[in-house]
Amino acid sequence: MPTYYPIDETAARRAKEMSSFYDYKPGSATASYRQEVDKAAAIAEAQKTRVDPMYHEKIDRLLDTYARKLAENLNHGYAIAARCPSVLIAGPANFPVRKKEKQNRADDANIREWQEIQGILHRIRGVGTAGISSDDENALQKLREKLARHEREQEAMKSINAYYRKHGTLDGCPLLSAEETEKIKAAMARDWRANPKPYESYLLNNNNQTIRSVKARIAELEAKQSSPAPEGWSFDGGRVVMNQEENRIQILFDGKPAEDIRSELKHAGFRWAPSQGAWQRMLNQNGIYAAKSVTEKWMTPADLPETTIESQTEEEPCSEEPVLFSYPQQSM
Repeated sequence: MPTYYPIDETAARRAKEMSSFYDYKPGSATASYRQEVDKAAAIAEAQKTRVDPMYHEKIDRLLDTYARKLAENLNHGYAIAARCPSVLIAGPANFPVRKKEKQNRADDANIREWQEIQGILHRIRGVGTAGISSDDENALQKLREKLARHEREQEAMKSINAYYRKHGTLDGCPLLSAEETEKIKAAMARDWRANPKPYESYLLNNNNQTIRSVKARIAELEAKQSSPAPEGWSFDGGRVVMNQEENRIQILFDGKPAEDIRSELKHAGFRWAPSQGAWQRMLNQNGIYAAKSVTEKWMTPADLPETTIESQTEEEPCSEEPVLFSYPQQSM
């Protein structure tokens, strides 16, 4: 059973009164919140069945964080909504336009925060599973599949927006199920914008940023595969090795380095690998630069290496973002 945090029913009722002539159903905000937490709990329990029990505590912590932050966000949203009535309630005469604009900006920020909170669900789904690491021999294939998925999502969102612009309704949209249609319509009905869209610009922009990021990652890995293998170098007291098989750049000392050197190595991202007898980190441009920075004090200028491979992110975060984004249902 998840932990539920309190919902401000008084603020929720006031928010309803500020935007609608319909009566507020007592307890509906709390019920809606708990429904969302229950969905998150189902995701958490499903993830527990897929991973080692050692990860269960972390999943529980993330679930509790989600429940707490969601309650805080919803309560803040109700407080914002209660600041100023809609023009429907107050009427156009002497309507406080600037106050409403300020309220809209605050509400927009709160919606963005809500979206970030939903990211916790993606983190729960990723607990105990690796991201797309450069060490994975299938990394390029997985990244291309991820790119294709996000590109499909982008086209779907754009097509749904286009359908809505043309028909003025989502009913009959071939890209949506009946359930998805109702969820998006409910979210649009709660939107403070005068003319809400099924998918607002920031959703398209966020997904497009993910597409660009994955494309850049693919280009980096392709460049690494096509470029010649970089060479290591020697320095006074050891050598640097490009271990292609392990995908690591390794610093091997003739003896145990002093404590201040070990501290410098750790600061530069290197970790001691007893199985390799070396200080190592991911083999990429950043790793080569770090090794050069650590060892150049023991080298002559002519011995300094040239960096030859592209930089790359060590791991792509494991986040499965849903195709169809919608705000939580709130029955008021």
